[in-house]
Amino acid sequence: MTNFLDFLNTTDRATLTKIPGITTTIAANIIKARPFDFVEDCAKVQGVGKKLLGRMQSFFETELNDSPNSALIPVEEDALPAAIEKSQPAQEPVEEQPTFLSRLGQAFVNFLRALLRLILIVLLIGAIGAGIYYGLPYVNKTFVAPVEQNTAHVTELEGKVATLQTQLDEMNGRVGSIESSIEVHTTSLDQLKEMQTTLEGELTQKNDTVLLKLNHEIMMTRALDMLGRARLYLAQSNFGLAKEDVQSARDLLVTIKSETKDPLLTQVIARLDLALGNLPAFPVVASGDLEIAWQLLMSGEPVNTITATPSPEAFPTFTLTPETLNLSSTPTAESPINNSTATP
Repeated sequence: MTNFLDFLNTTDRATLTKIPGITTTIAANIIKARPFDFVEDCAKVQGVGKKLLGRMQSFFETELNDSPNSALIPVEEDALPAAIEKSQPAQEPVEEQPTFLSRLGQAFVNFLRALLRLILIVLLIGAIGAGIYYGLPYVNKTFVAPVEQNTAHVTELEGKVATLQTQLDEMNGRVGSIESSIEVHTTSLDQLKEMQTTLEGELTQKNDTVLLKLNHEIMMTRALDMLGRARLYLAQSNFGLAKEDVQSARDLLVTIKSETKDPLLTQVIARLDLALGNLPAFPVVASGDLEIAWQLLMSGEPVNTITATPSPEAFPTFTLTPETLNLSSTPTAESPINNSTATP
């Protein structure tokens, strides 16, 4: 073997297995991967690495040195080839000049080739131009226009979402305002109830006209607060609590009417009865009746305008304080009765 690459490509399995580290399986893999173009290709065989390849090369060199064919063979003088006599160089044949017709034919062929190339170039340019002319509208219609429409639609939707978000924020603010007003009404009603309880205790001990009139004013203020809170409950679609407040206000007004015989309270109670009859099936109609009852109590005159949408500002909270009532001293017939103060 003249070189290591030939050794890798020609060595049989028995010889390969003599090399330390090469098993029968690795030898089969090497034989299956033949022929190798380069020595390094053998290192890519499964099971063969650079170290094993180095062992194979060492084995090859050792076997080559030990082989008897590696000894130099003397060359006898008789085996040398005889000297080659110098021969005269052969004369080159003279090329024949092309004729006029052959040159004309060659020129015509070149012309046809150039013309064909020109035609192909023109056709290619025409095809590109036609593709641009007809392709751009198609691309615009199929891809660009839908994208622009979608972009405009998304922009419009974003605007609507922003508007809805603004409206939602406003509604949340109104809901918060309504809830705050309900809390204020509730606190005021609790205070008024305590005052009424205290005043009724005074009346049981001493039946005085001034105390009785003051008690009527507290009851009227409670009724107004209840009606105001009922309207806020209607705005929240809480029809059950609204109906309870309307019923409580009606009961207070019935008590006042039985003691004062005020004809205005008859109209107010009639309107409250209509509102109770329309709840919860017809809350809008009930809200209109409740508004009329409110206006009657505030102005003392019938009203023709019905406001169906309540707002917290439309129903102020009436608060009576112990200082206003002045319950610590015994009232007289000449002592003035302070009107309730409105706190929005």
